[in-house]
Amino acid sequence: MVSAAVREEVRQRLRRAEEEHEVKVLLAVESGSRAWGFASPNSDYDARLIYVNKPDWYLSVGLEEQRDVIEYPIIDEMDINGWDLRKALRLFWKSNPGFVEWVQSTIVYERSGSFHERAKALLPEVYSVESGIYHYRSMAKTNYRGYLQGPQVPLKKYFYVLRPLLSVRWLEEFGKPAPIEFEKLRVVIDRELALQQAIDDLLMLKRASPEMGLSPQIAPIQQFVERELQRLESIKPQRGDRKEVEPLLSDLFRSVLKDTWG
Repeated sequence: MVSAAVREEVRQRLRRAEEEHEVKVLLAVESGSRAWGFASPNSDYDARLIYVNKPDWYLSVGLEEQRDVIEYPIIDEMDINGWDLRKALRLFWKSNPGFVEWVQSTIVYERSGSFHERAKALLPEVYSVESGIYHYRSMAKTNYRGYLQGPQVPLKKYFYVLRPLLSVRWLEEFGKPAPIEFEKLRVVIDRELALQQAIDDLLMLKRASPEMGLSPQIAPIQQFVERELQRLESIKPQRGDRKEVEPLLSDLFRSVLKDTWG
């Protein structure tokens, strides 16, 4: 949950960003562990925004050289940054996991116009399940190799392996973008009772502890992770039929630009 005070502080910072950069915020959401559902009490607030510049900004010979991100240093546990609309839609075109998660976040600080709903409506047509599987498999493998192979492991890193592994299973089973909430992903392991209990125990600990430390490996989770990673090494995701989506995204871009600035 995000308190009313935090929401108001985020909105005030968004107004300052709009004034400083002469842009309009289209969507601002929470990302990271708070949106995933396994935040610690002292987790940062990861506010992510998509904004649109004025039309003349895009009508420039030097467009490709212009800065298309807004980034601020973390202050008072608030990490606020985001992408220009054109950059965001180009990343959407490539099924960028960040964009896909942002538009699916259930913690919305604010939205303007129809951009959010239209982007979500385009997800089934634009998103590549094949790309998603490769991304989540790589994320799980990287975190496993980096943190989970020793006799003592950082407990919180289990979530940075479990979430992508469950996302792969979701993509394989349902063929559509995986939800951002960890609890929803757990349906793909609903019959693995020992694993579920171990995850419940770990979630309770993480949500109550400011920072989780090292611990011996948790057998049910460790076994699942290693079994899944081994399985995923031998699969080759099928390339799905995907129609040309650039016209859809360009139409959305032009429409948002017109609706925002007239």
